[in-house]
Amino acid sequence: MSNRSDIAPDTVSVELTEDGVAVEYLDGRTAFYHGVPTKAEESVTTAPGKDTHVLITDKTETSGILVYVNDLRTHDDIIRESGVGRVILDDGEEDELFPGVTVTDHQMRVEVTVDYDVTDGRVFVFEEDEMGERSFEIVAGE
Repeated sequence: MSNRSDIAPDTVSVELTEDGVAVEYLDGRTAFYHGVPTKAEESVTTAPGKDTHVLITDKTETSGILVYVNDLRTHDDIIRESGVGRVILDDGEEDELFPGVTVTDHQMRVEVTVDYDVTDGRVFVFEEDEMGERSFEIVAGE
């Protein structure tokens, strides 16, 4: 049984570059998600068992919130010091990370859905494990 818990995110610095997305944590460390995110309309469902991180920027695209979904490895104190948030979902459970941005667990797959009638930032989903990483930007549908 894990002693990991849901933690509300703080605002972190974000830099969007042509090589990827950099996030500066509150403790001064920087995470870099490599590559230009693939565009996906309205939602993304990750592969099973992958680490899933959701970044929601503000209108300026220079700050936002980063939330780890179903991360059971990182200790609560490290999460709090970094400014990253975390949600732990059971199968079939859903949570709203930010107004208009919802995550749902589907048997170890995470679905991230965005309602752009409600949210006005950009939404990125990063999926990774020891074998590699993929990144997506969820965009409004036609």
